[in-house]
Amino acid sequence: MVSAIGQGSRTGIKTYDAAGALLLPGFVDAHIHLDKAMLLGRCPICEGNLKEAVRLTAVCKSQFTEEDVYARGSEVLDMAFRSGTRAMRTFVEVDPRVGMRSFDAIRRLAADWAHLIDLQICAFAQEGVTDETETLALLAKALEAGATVVGGCPYTDADPHAHVELIFDLAERFGVDVDFHVDFDLDPENSILPKIIAETDRRSYHGRVVVGHATKFAAFSADRRAGLAAGMRESGISLVVLPATDAFLNGDRSDPMRPRGLAPASDLAGAGVDVAIATNNVENFFTPFGDASLLRMAQFYANLEQLAADHSLDRVHAMISDIPARMTGLALPDLAIGAAADFILVKARSAAEAIRRNAPVTAVIRSGRMRLWAPVQPICRSL
Repeated sequence: MVSAIGQGSRTGIKTYDAAGALLLPGFVDAHIHLDKAMLLGRCPICEGNLKEAVRLTAVCKSQFTEEDVYARGSEVLDMAFRSGTRAMRTFVEVDPRVGMRSFDAIRRLAADWAHLIDLQICAFAQEGVTDETETLALLAKALEAGATVVGGCPYTDADPHAHVELIFDLAERFGVDVDFHVDFDLDPENSILPKIIAETDRRSYHGRVVVGHATKFAAFSADRRAGLAAGMRESGISLVVLPATDAFLNGDRSDPMRPRGLAPASDLAGAGVDVAIATNNVENFFTPFGDASLLRMAQFYANLEQLAADHSLDRVHAMISDIPARMTGLALPDLAIGAAADFILVKARSAAEAIRRNAPVTAVIRSGRMRLWAPVQPICRSL
């Protein structure tokens, strides 16, 4: 518990020299797939596109064991914790190939890591539901067993509109929020967002819907972009941009002028849409690199979007902290007398500087206990 804030020390209490580090409540990862992380080496990547990534993952999934998923997920959670992540929403696929094995593993991880990271589980249908009704039954089983969000992926379904309706039906049945993977290409046609906006309004699900990727925004005309952003804002639909995956999988590799391939998060935030930046995947067929560091992801996004001013980087910092906390309900702790002592220290003087430098996390405190301590030289400009 926080007992005092201010200068000086209290007699009899052990102290640590923070060396001028920045104190923050930590970061929230609104979109990660722990179940299919760390898969490189199991199948070769040849094409490096979305279709191949889904296909290779489906092959691997059939061979997943609960212990395998648990071990890979633990490796990513360790990286995330050391990088200052306080909470995350993880998608977990349930379907005829993997059954409930991944879900059971992630549920164990949530319990075993609860003292370090809050894990929110989204039961997820990656490969469609209209032609695999067993997946719907497995989603319901996961929701009955403790998943608190249901997720869908309309662009992999033969009937995207029916897919959206079926996922919303499950959400209403169990009283949970919804999180869709959407519009993951650079073709400006056939966006599913109007359907999701309409269903959100029809079912009075305002503030309870999140969409991820939405890379079509990068290809929309200015008027189309503004219209859909306004619809999302009015319906309370939030967006999560996944820079590493979106930039890797989009664009024609034969074109040296290929686009960056990600939704313009800052522009959409300026239009009033809640926008977060998140990890998505770590070392798999969708994203063959990564370390679960949200500060690094924020820097990568800011670099791609050519953001430089402090106020722009402060907004990017909000996209890995306050905004994803709000959209997922995974609250960040307060720093106030009487509150739990939960915070991190970062070797930087400001949030903007932390992003510019991908600054190291030097300490993690959870429930008043020092869980990570990596003392560094004091921050100073002179040699």
